[in-house]
Amino acid sequence: MDERKKRYSVLASIMLGSIMGPIDASIINVALPTITQSFGVGIATAQWVSMIYLLSISSLLLFYGRLGDIVGYKKVYLSGLAGFVIASIFCGFAPTAHSLIFFRAIQGLVAGMMMAVPFAIIMAIFPASERGKVLGINAISISAGLAIGPSLGGFLTSYLGWRSVFFLNIPIGCMALFWGYRIIPELKGHPGKMDIPGVVTGSTALTAILLLLNRLQSTGFDFLAIVIFLLAAISSVLFILIEQKAVNPMLNLTLFQNRTFSFANISALLNYMAQYVMVFLTPFYLQRVLLYAPNQVGLVMTAFPFTVMAVAPISGSLSDRIGTRILAFLGAGICALSLFFMHQLSVTSQPSEVVWRLMLFGVGNGIFQSPNNSAVMGSVPRPYLGIASGVLATMRNVGMVMGVAAGGAILYAFVPFHTLQGATFGGMEKVLFLSGLRHAYLAGAIIAAVASLSSLMRNR
Repeated sequence: MDERKKRYSVLASIMLGSIMGPIDASIINVALPTITQSFGVGIATAQWVSMIYLLSISSLLLFYGRLGDIVGYKKVYLSGLAGFVIASIFCGFAPTAHSLIFFRAIQGLVAGMMMAVPFAIIMAIFPASERGKVLGINAISISAGLAIGPSLGGFLTSYLGWRSVFFLNIPIGCMALFWGYRIIPELKGHPGKMDIPGVVTGSTALTAILLLLNRLQSTGFDFLAIVIFLLAAISSVLFILIEQKAVNPMLNLTLFQNRTFSFANISALLNYMAQYVMVFLTPFYLQRVLLYAPNQVGLVMTAFPFTVMAVAPISGSLSDRIGTRILAFLGAGICALSLFFMHQLSVTSQPSEVVWRLMLFGVGNGIFQSPNNSAVMGSVPRPYLGIASGVLATMRNVGMVMGVAAGGAILYAFVPFHTLQGATFGGMEKVLFLSGLRHAYLAGAIIAAVASLSSLMRNR
């Protein structure tokens, strides 16, 4: 096999493994209303099935990125794949809502390993001239997972039950593990010792910040929220002080002196916040307001990722020729426009009205993601590809958590509690629920607009 074919074979193996994360996330969003009814719990509890997964992923992504630099990206990636398959089995057999939440936390911890280093592997084996194109191709796997997930999740949930959505990871994960073991080369970044104090304080700070967001959403600024806030503040300050003095820091803070690296990561955070306001709330709109069955919800939701899958490779290749700045600005702006149009949906909207809005969001997201990822990964020295990949993955997952938290907080602020807890909706309940959704979509539009503006702040 010549060198070029080998590089693309490695890319294909990574894409196969990478597809599981978005499949899992999008399936859960479709299955969540059914899981809520199956266990007889409210939206606040069911939200943790999605939230805890993203929270546990986010807590250790920086650690996994640095670990890949030290011990090798292949070892970290394959270990995460194996753990993800095992955790999926436990999720499928969860007897209660709370046990499912626990197993989802474990699944998130190991999923972080396979999400932290793929960009580093790709950037290490491909020349800079192909960076945007390859990241665009890699985005196909993420978009394909998001596209397959809703319809497949709707089908499985309707005909085989929601537990089957977790068992789907087993054959995919085993194939990706075998292929990756054979084809991915041994790659390292910047060797050295692990910065354990940085790991502890950084993970504590990030976890506390995300827990604080969720606590403020559900109960407001109570005593426990104050305790969590103090923990987040103290651990954040300690983390910065430790990283400034560490010989081998977990996170090299000098990377943030690069404007492109800093603002591209901020744009990624905001864009994923807006995206998860969309993908977390829209299935509830379709099922509770428009009364769609799970398989119908899945079919409608595929409009977004299928569009991303078509647009992202083109946008990535284009960024290699004209740069990333304008494309990222334009893409995030289109996402903002789409969320504004979502804000205008009614209790009598037709499927086509939802689909074209989701497709518009897919166009914006596809234009934004590949150039923005290319800007982040191309702005750091090669020895720090692992940590840069970890930072980008952290922004992605923290943005997802914050998007879910923001969407839920706005719903609870504008919709009566008894309406959210109700298993069935009448005419008035639909109107009240839709009112909360509209406020959440409008907030998402504002977040995406800020992401668009921050994309202009990077270096030309």
